[in-house]
Amino acid sequence: MTPRVSTGGNGKGAGRAPAAKGAPKGAREASAASAADKRARRIDAALKKAFDKTAYLAGDDKAEVRICAGTACHASGRVALRVALDKELAARGLGDKVAVVETGCHGFCEEGPIVVVRPEGLFYPRLKAKDIAEIVETSIVGDGIVDRLLYKHPQTGEALAHERDIPFYSLQERIVLSLNGKIDPYSIDDYLAHGGYGALATVLAADAPEAVIDEVERSGLRGRGGAGFPTGTKWKYCRANPGDVHYVICNADEGDPGAFMDRSVLEGDPHAVIEGMLIAAFAIGRGVGPVQGYVYVRHEYPFAVERLRNALAQARERGLLGDDVLGSRFDFDIRINQGAGAFVCGESTALTLSIEGHRGMPRGKHIRTVAHGLWGQPTNLNNVESYANVPWIVLNGADAFSAKGTATSKGTKIFSLTGKIVNGGLVEVPMGATLRHVIFDIGGGMLPGREFKAVQLGGPSGGCLPADLLDTEIDFESLTAAGAMMGSGGMVVVDDSTCMVDFAKFFLKFTAEESCGKCVPCRVGTTRMLEILERISAGEGTVKDVERLERLADDVIEGSLCQLGGSAPNPVLTTLRYFRDEVMEHVVNRRCAARVCRPLIRYTIDKDACTGCHVCLGACPVQAISGERKQAHVIDQKLCIQCDTCRQVCKFDAIPVETGVLAVAEGRQQ
Repeated sequence: MTPRVSTGGNGKGAGRAPAAKGAPKGAREASAASAADKRARRIDAALKKAFDKTAYLAGDDKAEVRICAGTACHASGRVALRVALDKELAARGLGDKVAVVETGCHGFCEEGPIVVVRPEGLFYPRLKAKDIAEIVETSIVGDGIVDRLLYKHPQTGEALAHERDIPFYSLQERIVLSLNGKIDPYSIDDYLAHGGYGALATVLAADAPEAVIDEVERSGLRGRGGAGFPTGTKWKYCRANPGDVHYVICNADEGDPGAFMDRSVLEGDPHAVIEGMLIAAFAIGRGVGPVQGYVYVRHEYPFAVERLRNALAQARERGLLGDDVLGSRFDFDIRINQGAGAFVCGESTALTLSIEGHRGMPRGKHIRTVAHGLWGQPTNLNNVESYANVPWIVLNGADAFSAKGTATSKGTKIFSLTGKIVNGGLVEVPMGATLRHVIFDIGGGMLPGREFKAVQLGGPSGGCLPADLLDTEIDFESLTAAGAMMGSGGMVVVDDSTCMVDFAKFFLKFTAEESCGKCVPCRVGTTRMLEILERISAGEGTVKDVERLERLADDVIEGSLCQLGGSAPNPVLTTLRYFRDEVMEHVVNRRCAARVCRPLIRYTIDKDACTGCHVCLGACPVQAISGERKQAHVIDQKLCIQCDTCRQVCKFDAIPVETGVLAVAEGRQQ
C-alpha cells in the first residue's frame, strides 16, 4: 500500500494516496478520480453523521412560537414573555404540541419584544406578559388574530398581521440574516437542517483551496468591516506568504456607536460565521501548513460570546471543527479572545497585539498583517459579516452573488438603522440601494412632526450627509465621494431637532477619548479640534476658529498612524461641507437654531399660556421655577441648567426656548 503523505494534517498532499511512480497516465487519472470519489463520500457520510435527526428542528410549517432572544428584545421583556408562554401552554396541555423557539435577532428592534406564531407567520410586536394568554387562546388554540396587538403601518395606520407583509421585512433581501429569527442559535441541528456546513463539505470534497479563493475573488465580495478590500485577494496574499503557521481571525470588535450588526449575527447564527472561517482556513492553509483561528469579540457582548462558545463546542463534538474535520485530514480550530472594549482594537495590527497580550496600539502600514500579523505569522482578518457571506457564495456561486449590487460593490450589506427614525433595527439590502429607500421605505421615515436633517454613515469615522443626498447609492465609492464611508454599517439618522455642531462634537469626543495616544496628530489633534467645537457650541467661537478647524482636520488625516485618527475628522469636515451655515450661525449670531447648545439658549415661561399647574415646578431638578398655584410661574436664570425637563412636562406649550445674542448676553451677565 502506498503510504499517505501528511504534514500536520494540512500540508501538501495531505490525505492523498497518489498512484505508483511510473504508472500510465490513464491509470494515474483513474486512481486520482477514485481517491477523490472516496474522499467526497467520506466527507458526505461524516456530515450526515453530524446531524441528529431526533432533535427538534424549527420550521416555517410547524406549530411553534418564536420569541426573539436578541439583546434588544431581551432588554425589553423577552424573559417574562417566555415564562408566561410556558406557563400558559402547560396549563392548556399544549406543552408537548406547540414548540417554543428562542431565535436570534429578528431585526425589528424598535418593535421588541417580538413573537411570531407559526405556521401562519403572525407577527406580534411590543408584547407584555399579560398579552400571552389572549394570543394562545386566539391564535394557537383557535385560528384567529388578536387585532389590537398587530403591527400598525407608520404612514397608513393599516394593521398588518403577517411578518411577510411588513415593509421592514418585505423590502429587504437577506443573505447573512436569512436564518436570523428562524432558527435556535443554540441548536447546531437547526443550522444543519437548513443546509448548514454544506458549503464546507463541498469545499473539503473538492480539495482545491486555490479554486475556493478564485471563486470568492470572482464573486466580488469586499470586506464588510469598513475598508472594503477584496476578500479573495486578501486570502490569496495570506496563502502566498510563508510562515510556520497561518492565522485566520474574525474581527468581532464592533465598537461604533449605534452599530450592532456583528453582534446580532453572532447571537442569531453563529455557525454561519464558523463555517465561513473554516472555508477561509482551508483556502489559506490547505497544502501550505498548519492554520489556527481566533474570534476577537468585545466582552460587552455576553450573549454573542455565550452562543458562539456553545456553537464551537457543538461543532467540535460533531466533527466539524478540530482535528480531521469531517474526515478530510484537514485540521482547524477556533479560540475566542475577549477584548476589553477599546475602539482602536478594531484596527488589525492593534487587534493582533491585543491577542498577544499587549496593549492594543496600531503600527505602521508598511508591513501588512497578511505577511506579518499575529505572532509575526501570516494572518487573515475579516469581520463577522464577511465570513458569514462565504457559505452562501460557495453554495450559490460567484455569479449569483456578483449579480447583486453595483459594478464595484457586490452582494448585500447589513446596516444598523438607528436614531430619530420610526423603524429602527437591522436592515440588509443589496449594494446600490439608495439612502432614501433604506431610511424612508424600510425605516418608515421620520417621527411625527419632524423633518429629515442628516444621516451619519460609517460610525464615528464616517460623515454626515444632508437631505439633498438621500438618493445617493449605498456603495463604497459613492459614499466615499460624498465624504462618508461604508464603515461596518452604522447608520444614525437625525431630524431637525438635532444641532449639527453638537452632533459632530459627539463623534469627535468619542474618537478623541478612544485614541490610543501613540501618535501626536491623533492624540493631540483630535483634542484640539474638540476644544474648538466646544468653543463654537458655547458661543465663543470665531471665524478663525472655523478655519483652524479645517487645517487641523487635514493635519490629523495626513499624520495619523492608523485610520482611527485618519478618519476621525470626517464628521467635522462633512458638517462644514454640508451644514456650514449652521456652524457659522453659532459663530456669527451666537445662535443655535435647534436649541440644543445650552450656553446659547434660555428657557422662559409664557405668562399668557402658563396655568400655574405646578407640574414644571415639581419636575425641575434644581428648583429654578417658582410661583403660586394658578399663577404664572417664573424661571430663575441663575439656577436654570437648561435640562429641558420643564418644557417636556408642560402640557400647555408655555415654556419657549430662546436663542441668539440676547439669550447669550443675559446668560453671561448671570
